Amino acid sequence: MAKIAIVGAGQAGLHLGIGLLAGGHQVTMVSNRTGAEIAAGFVTSSQSMYGMALGFERELGIDYWQDGAPQYRAAQMRAADSEGNVGLFWQGDMEEPGQSIDQRIKMPRWMDRFEELGGDLIIADADMAMLERLAASHDLLIVASGKGEIGRLFERNPARSPFTQPQRVLALTYVHRFSPRPGKPAICININPGIGEFVSFPGLTLDGPCEIFTIEAIPGGPMDCWGEVKTAQDHLAVSERLLRDFFPIEAERIEGHLELTDDKAVLRGRITPTTRHPVAALPSGALAFGIADAVCVNDPITGQGSNNAAKCAKVYLDAILAHDGPFDAQWMNATFETYWDYARYVVDYTNMTLTPPPPHMMQILKAAETDPTLARLMANSFNDPKAIAPWYYDPVEADRFLSERAQAA
Repeated sequence: MAKIAIVGAGQAGLHLGIGLLAGGHQVTMVSNRTGAEIAAGFVTSSQSMYGMALGFERELGIDYWQDGAPQYRAAQMRAADSEGNVGLFWQGDMEEPGQSIDQRIKMPRWMDRFEELGGDLIIADADMAMLERLAASHDLLIVASGKGEIGRLFERNPARSPFTQPQRVLALTYVHRFSPRPGKPAICININPGIGEFVSFPGLTLDGPCEIFTIEAIPGGPMDCWGEVKTAQDHLAVSERLLRDFFPIEAERIEGHLELTDDKAVLRGRITPTTRHPVAALPSGALAFGIADAVCVNDPITGQGSNNAAKCAKVYLDAILAHDGPFDAQWMNATFETYWDYARYVVDYTNMTLTPPPPHMMQILKAAETDPTLARLMANSFNDPKAIAPWYYDPVEADRFLSERAQAA
């Protein structure tokens, strides 16, 4: 069996590491924080996950919250202006429920499981010297961290990366006193055209069930006002003001005033959606293989990040378990291309939401208002953006698809 090193103990790294241990491989995992430090830290993600990705966790027996955390079985999309005038609304049921588990709960439990299975967990800030040591002592080095010096190892692929700067200013918040949407629990996408988006869904955090939301501000617009925010309470106050000013329909869910679940339940930042070449050479010439966000990161507007991490880990896990031979550059590139055959749809799905929608996309979304079957297809696209190819991504195919549906009606 192979000796494999993984740098980064997040959704992708731990998922892969646990799967490899179960498959009989020796695995070393490097994390820059202990489980206790993660649990005591700030939130790291909104981590909305859907049926396919949750199923991959279930295969490994690490779906510890399957029955104990809030679930949502629907998705809705609304486009409305700051006065609440609605230009678009549809909602549809999901075939399998979605779920969001605070990674301050999830990652420490997975780290424990990794060690229970015999994995070697190292707590350290991985630098280039450590990567060299790991590459020399292991058959395969996988990088699951996209930050700092290590993240810069992997070169941007311009053919697969249309953006060179962030398309949104992001503000994530975990709250109480924000009532569930009317009807069945759902992931709710709210768009104020030309200004930004508000995305919310139920989740499980340190003190129990909560609502998780992300405000996505178009840079330079009226919601791009986070520069002077310093404290968690400042963050909460700005979030509530923006919700009341720009998403008045959703603001009706506020029970008096929003309340943070804890004083570290906030996160702000900007992400440049980027796909990178998956293979990098260390100074010694040894190779590192990037996984998930380290080589393909998307804006969180469509809730794909943790799902992509699980799906990429599944592809890599299957490829490693089936492989007999050296983990060379050819194998690495071929394995990533297997993942890219899926991920390219996620990239297009997300990027189309970040930019002014092309006419065929708007025609599909408008049709979903009066076509319940189409609304269900769109609701389930959160789980699998590839399932709505080619008609969602290609204007000619969209015309054909809509014409066929009109004739059938």
